Amino acid sequence: MDFPKPLQVKDIAELIGAKIFGDPSFETIGLNELHVVRPGDITFVDHPKYYAKVLGSAASIVIINKETEVPEGKVLLFHEAPFDAFQKLILHFRPFVQSSQMVSPSSKIGKGTVIQPGAFIGNNVTIGENCLVHANVSVYDHSVIGNNVIIHSGSVIGSDGYYFQKRKEGFVKFNSGGRVILEDNVEIGACCTIDKGVTGDTTIGWGTKMDNHCQVGHDTVIGKNCLIGAFAAIAGVTKIEDDVILWAKVAINKDIVIGKGAVIMATSATERSLEGGKVYMGAPAMDVRKFWRISAAIKELPEFMREMRRKN
Repeated sequence: MDFPKPLQVKDIAELIGAKIFGDPSFETIGLNELHVVRPGDITFVDHPKYYAKVLGSAASIVIINKETEVPEGKVLLFHEAPFDAFQKLILHFRPFVQSSQMVSPSSKIGKGTVIQPGAFIGNNVTIGENCLVHANVSVYDHSVIGNNVIIHSGSVIGSDGYYFQKRKEGFVKFNSGGRVILEDNVEIGACCTIDKGVTGDTTIGWGTKMDNHCQVGHDTVIGKNCLIGAFAAIAGVTKIEDDVILWAKVAINKDIVIGKGAVIMATSATERSLEGGKVYMGAPAMDVRKFWRISAAIKELPEFMREMRRKN
């Protein structure tokens, strides 16, 4: 998530009430979670388990709840509640802005694009040329849609990520300040939901086609020319490489990679990364040939058990 312009660390520290360790004039360009962090970014850490990983990351500024030695080239911002401080920054730089019209005057819509009656286009949305947005589609603020994109009725582009921190008093929402990007020639079926990134972007690649009732979680990146079948559920922070096919009711866990050209058969699920160029089936998903061998063996079990009882 980029700031409108580079800011000095002292301005950020003043905004969140943090103590600076390092150069207060150091400039920052934005804020991001660890998995998408860049040099010049602000990130946060609030658990000792992750101190070393975050302090060794590409982030230039770290909001932390422990006073510690400052790594070379970085600035630390001490705050008793880094999560809350990071949330305050998201809400400050990407606040909710109420809309007063179905199509925001701040949106940019390209030549030849058709917005059907009843579609909602939020603030600062960009839509390219020759797109078709059907009735009752909702495109949330800051979404970016390329050329020749089709979005069918009832789909929601840019809803908040499903991301909460558990505390004694209940769950605290991690506010989403990222975007959804639909590249050229994408088609989104009816009643799909694509969550925006928390600080980065959820991206659907060039030429990818989604059937109806699909869910894509926050910060997930889907590659080019993929086919996503109906009722697919793809968790957040997942990477699906080019030319992947997910058939109906496939479930993909978070933080994994589905390799280029992989095919996952209907009703399968995986909690681990899968190598590209292979066909998978089952829950958990496995090589389809292994799946069919196991299925064939299971069918033989009743006869096998009867035979064992006769021998005994």
